[in-house]
Amino acid sequence: MSKRVAVTFSACNPAKAEPYEAALRAVGLEPVRNPESLTGVEGVLLTGGTDVDPKLYGEPRQPETQEPDCPRDELELRLLREAFDTHKPVFAICRGMQIFNVACGGTLIQHLDDSGKHRVRISGPSSDVHNVTVLPQTKLAVIAGEGERPANSRHHQAVGRLGEGLLVSALSSDDGIIEGIERPDHPFAIAVQWHPEDRIACDPKDRRLFEAFAESMERKA
Repeated sequence: MSKRVAVTFSACNPAKAEPYEAALRAVGLEPVRNPESLTGVEGVLLTGGTDVDPKLYGEPRQPETQEPDCPRDELELRLLREAFDTHKPVFAICRGMQIFNVACGGTLIQHLDDSGKHRVRISGPSSDVHNVTVLPQTKLAVIAGEGERPANSRHHQAVGRLGEGLLVSALSSDDGIIEGIERPDHPFAIAVQWHPEDRIACDPKDRRLFEAFAESMERKA
C-alpha cells in the first residue's frame, strides 16, 4: 500500500501541483492535497509558488515581493511544525525551502539584484539555469552526491539569515546564494531551491531525492 504524503500548493492554481504529484507517484507515494493536519499521512512535500509573507520574518513588504497568500503560509507553517514535532519526513522545494527557513526563525532576501541568472528560461522547466555546489558532510550530499552540478531554478528570492538549527547543504556556484538547507537533527528534513520534480525522468540525482524521501518513510515505519 502506497504511503500518503501531504502536498501543499496555492488553492488558486491547483494545476501547479501536478508535476510534484507525478514525481511522488513515480516513487510509489500517494499525494494528499493541502490536508489540514498530518494525521493519516507519512510526510509533507512543500512545493513552489508565490512569495512568503515578509511579516512572518519581521520585515515590511518590498515592491518586488508578491502579494501574500496568507492561508497557504499558515497551512504550511502548521504542517511544518507538526512534522518537526512528530519527526515525519519533510521535502521542501523552491518556495517550500523559503518557508522552511522562515519556520525555523530565518529570513529571506526579498529580491536578488541579479535574480535573472536564477530564473532564466531556455527550453522548458527542466532546462539547466545555473550550477550549484552540493556541500560535503550533508544529507543532500549522501543522497545526490557532493560537488558541482547543474540546476533548474526559477526564483527571485532566497534564504537570508539561516534559521535556527539548519545547515546549508548547497550554494550557487556563481554567487554563493543558498540553494539547499537541511535540519541535521531530523530524520529527513531537506530543502532545495531548484525543481527536481521537473527532472525526475531525466536526472538520476533529482530522482534520487524523491526516492530517498520515500525510503525515509519506510525506515520510520
